[in-house]
Amino acid sequence: MIDKTLSSAAEAVADIPDGASLAVGGFGLSGNPIALIEALLAQGTRDLSIVSNNCGVDDWGLGMLLNARRIRKMTSSYVGENKEFERQFLSGELELELTPQGTLAEKLRAGGSGIAAFFTQTGVGTQVAEGGLPRVYDGQGGVAVASPVKEVRAFDVSGEPREYVLEEAIVTDFSLVHALRGDRHGNLVFNKAARNFNPLAAMAGRVCIAQVEELVEPGELDPDSIHLPGVFVHRVVEVGTGIEKRIERRTVRTEGN
Repeated sequence: MIDKTLSSAAEAVADIPDGASLAVGGFGLSGNPIALIEALLAQGTRDLSIVSNNCGVDDWGLGMLLNARRIRKMTSSYVGENKEFERQFLSGELELELTPQGTLAEKLRAGGSGIAAFFTQTGVGTQVAEGGLPRVYDGQGGVAVASPVKEVRAFDVSGEPREYVLEEAIVTDFSLVHALRGDRHGNLVFNKAARNFNPLAAMAGRVCIAQVEELVEPGELDPDSIHLPGVFVHRVVEVGTGIEKRIERRTVRTEGN
């Protein structure tokens, strides 16, 4: 039997070197692989290039690595919940490749599916296609590095020409994901909104590390309920159902309103 389980998050991330690229699941703070992030923080890995929808908040999720100056570059679609992210980006300490959310999802899926690139209408007529989006600031308010011009091509769709921009797929050295349940073969089941970017990030990593709340034996998961097959997963760590989960913004109303 192929048993992909490891005893701890620290063991699972031990071979992630300085300068590695990572695809990390999560949307906001939902579905963050926090145990793996904390283990990576503890071992001191730095100079990381991370692909994730966002960068957590100042004191949780990927924001913990950012605060410790462990991240060199972020490829993200949303960065508005982290003040330290803003400070590092505007001061020229952090590189940012800002990517439309759907495009980011497809770039990860394509990378995991062996597709080198694809054409999409998203971004046509904007700086996404035409270039000029700031990637690195010079610390003086100017742009040191801007995004490049991308290929735009016209295709006939439903009898009329439409323009599409070429986007390259993403493949990373490692991926870190969180799942509700997994078996020793690496088959994973995600919980509701925590599914988000986790399957896509898992697919894009050459080595996928999954933290699961509950570890079960092969055969216990209903095959029709598996969200990600174990072929994409290389290491599994059980972190328990009591793992801390935070909410970005808790909104409440007074009773009766």
